[in-house]
Amino acid sequence: MEDVTDIVFRHVVARAARPDVFVTEFTNAASFCSEQGNFSTVGRLTHDAGESPIVAQIWGAEPSHFATMSHALRAQGFDGIDINMGCPAKDVVKIGAGSGMIGNCQLAQQIIAATKEGGLPVSVKTRLGRTRVTEHRDWITFLLSQKLACLTVHLRTRKEMSKVPAHYELISELVSLRDRLSPPTRLVINGDIADYARITALHHQHPGVDGYMIGRGVFANLFCFDRSGRPHSRSELFNLFRYHLDQYDKYRRIMPTERPELVRNFDSLKHFFKIYVNGFAGASDLRARLYACTSTDEIRQVLAEVPPHHET
Repeated sequence: MEDVTDIVFRHVVARAARPDVFVTEFTNAASFCSEQGNFSTVGRLTHDAGESPIVAQIWGAEPSHFATMSHALRAQGFDGIDINMGCPAKDVVKIGAGSGMIGNCQLAQQIIAATKEGGLPVSVKTRLGRTRVTEHRDWITFLLSQKLACLTVHLRTRKEMSKVPAHYELISELVSLRDRLSPPTRLVINGDIADYARITALHHQHPGVDGYMIGRGVFANLFCFDRSGRPHSRSELFNLFRYHLDQYDKYRRIMPTERPELVRNFDSLKHFFKIYVNGFAGASDLRARLYACTSTDEIRQVLAEVPPHHET
């Protein structure tokens, strides 16, 4: 997820409950191939040996950029490349990238072929269509003709964003399409999947689906990948918060000091506060104190002053 799943947050999620596959936040292929813009992609693609398998998600609209990037990503040790053809952000769509590529089969085919040049497994993440759910019949059919390693379908259109319930009623049709057109392609479903319990229920109904992707669900439950089903205490959540701070500090230290932009600035941490501090009396006041902090040490001090009963 954009501005979320960098190496720091991926480590936090893995500490809470490890997913089967790690995916980077998406990276602009044009920036990666630009002498001026390449620096902005380094932090997005930073990963370590403990994150395996890990897939780099990339986006853009120029096939040559994908070819160049595919070789570089293989050299960087990635296990696969995922092409984002589903992002609904206006600045992405207006250049024909993300969900702006839905229906543009000629360009999509060129980009997929270019990405395969690096030799890594190539997947696509997309939506059902631009404005109508029935667009999936042509669009998904086309994608399944491209011999992809994996196809992830967010069960909404670009127009729907995340404002309507995911169209689970179409899962069986998608499975049938995959089975008929490209049995080797793994089918992954995304949309309104909050935790492993939901995955289990969906998989019981649709055993032909190969996997499920959790995105925004992690904001409501950091333990969303936990298969045990056991409840987690606020103390565990606060300890993850402290671990998050430690990981942030760690990567600020190891990144080149002359390139501080490779690690997000301190204010970026504030996007995560509500994940850790919510659902109890005084949570709003505590978040206000945290928002006023200007360093990780100040945050740790505020957390040290939290009454014990708030961590139970």
